[in-house]
Amino acid sequence: MSGHITQGFLALVKSDSEKPPPLLKHRSSKGFILTTICIAVFTDIFLYGIIVPVVPFALTQRAGVAQEDVQHWVSVLLAVYGAALLASAPVCGFLADRSTSRRLPLLVGLLALAGATLMLCFGRTIGVLVAGRLLQGTSAAVVWTVGLALLVDTVGQKEIGQVMGYISISMSVSILVAPLLGGVVYDRGGYYGVYYMAFALIVVDIILRTAMIEKKVARRWEKPDGPTDTPVSSEQKQAPLPSQRKDSWLPHPDSVLHMTLSENKVAKKWTTKNGPTAKATPPPEDPPVTPRTKRAPPVSNPETILEEPESRSNSNPRLESPPQAVPSSDAPPPEARRRPPIVVLLSSRRLLSALYCALVQSALLAAWDAVLPLRVAYLFHWRSLGAGLIFLPLVLPSFVAPLVGAFADKYGSRLPTSVGFLLATPFLILLRVVEHGGRGQVVILCVLLALLGVALTIVMTPLLAEITYILDAKEKKHPGLFGQKGAYAQAYGLFNCAFAGGMLVGPLWAGAVVDKQGWGTMCLTLGILAFVSAIPAFLFTNGWIGKRWTRRKKGDDEADA
Repeated sequence: MSGHITQGFLALVKSDSEKPPPLLKHRSSKGFILTTICIAVFTDIFLYGIIVPVVPFALTQRAGVAQEDVQHWVSVLLAVYGAALLASAPVCGFLADRSTSRRLPLLVGLLALAGATLMLCFGRTIGVLVAGRLLQGTSAAVVWTVGLALLVDTVGQKEIGQVMGYISISMSVSILVAPLLGGVVYDRGGYYGVYYMAFALIVVDIILRTAMIEKKVARRWEKPDGPTDTPVSSEQKQAPLPSQRKDSWLPHPDSVLHMTLSENKVAKKWTTKNGPTAKATPPPEDPPVTPRTKRAPPVSNPETILEEPESRSNSNPRLESPPQAVPSSDAPPPEARRRPPIVVLLSSRRLLSALYCALVQSALLAAWDAVLPLRVAYLFHWRSLGAGLIFLPLVLPSFVAPLVGAFADKYGSRLPTSVGFLLATPFLILLRVVEHGGRGQVVILCVLLALLGVALTIVMTPLLAEITYILDAKEKKHPGLFGQKGAYAQAYGLFNCAFAGGMLVGPLWAGAVVDKQGWGTMCLTLGILAFVSAIPAFLFTNGWIGKRWTRRKKGDDEADA
């Protein structure tokens, strides 16, 4: 019986046999891959938030931390998670872009998440708990870099905005329900009951990630459109397309040879002794016998040839070396090709602007984690359940994220990103009016939080898609710039760093300003930050606005990278 189970499991995960895996069409479909990544994102954030109500208990009752030191170690555990996420995201992106499979890093990240959950569940010392949070942050980096890169591989640029909308929904729902379920289950089921729920979700995630088959892997078993008499070898299956070769900007040597021989009626022979380019000299009727032929002045035509010495006239007439063509103006400069992809990405003003906007959006959303529960407890005397439900108006608008993404796919990211920051500005500033208790103040707070949630959703989804737009624009302008495997994982690793930075900055900013200057000043400073951020969003999203107006005059629709 166990042998049959083992064989069935191997058949499920094996993807290199000649026989197609079971349910290949469904396991490699866009819907299944999208569902898998959404569940992966949900699991990662859910396991981060579900233990928040449990951490104080684990510190005092299990790790032996004094009650007066609990706040300090809670802050440390939050900080090490963000630090691990910040440090490991670029590394995970770099390794993922050089891996032959996206699924393998996802499975490794899932193992790291399971290990982190076990350490947090059974840990009884500060060292084990800190190590568990570090491992949890690393697994989050894998999901957000490799998972989003896999979605780009699956759906392409045309649908990436709408797809990222579903990712936003998964993120928002997990942020909302994780602390609530964690608190309820902890009250009813105890400490280990919370982790039973966590391990059940990990099992579901393991099943989905194991069953998933990447599109490029599924193509091995796809039937050709028409019959062919020539079998395709494994090397041919794995050979890169011309547009994917690192030297794709160079013409193929065979095409140059064909054009040269067809255009010259007199047979010519090639030599590279005197350089790759030289003037073509047709042979005379009775060519003199000389030890060597002098080099003619160079010309601009890359398809010209050199006459071979007569003393070698009996040698093989095949070409010894093809002519070298002059690169086109769209070819990546040699110094750019030698630079690592992450350096090329960070030299883009458009990407830097997107990373800044992602950091600000994350900070504006995470800032309320530090101040909103305390505010409603002070004004309305709400307990933990009410403090958790107050985030509902802020998160519910994220369900319109797919519509925002579809708009960005069709019209670009500049308008929704800049307009979203501008819309957030008055709502942030108006939150200053929530200064006392009462039902009317509760209604005002919920309405303003809902409108703020709409504005931040309008910003977030196009920013997720903007990373893909940037890389596609660069590849279109300079084919082969990022190599055969691209740099999507590294780009989303940088995005993840910016988002994690916002999660660190936002609560610190809000908490410090509230402590020193009060609630009203905090709302005002966040509103100013949103307004200022609309400027780079308008100027650089979808490319520098100045070049865009110039291209419109010239009739050039190419995106600026």
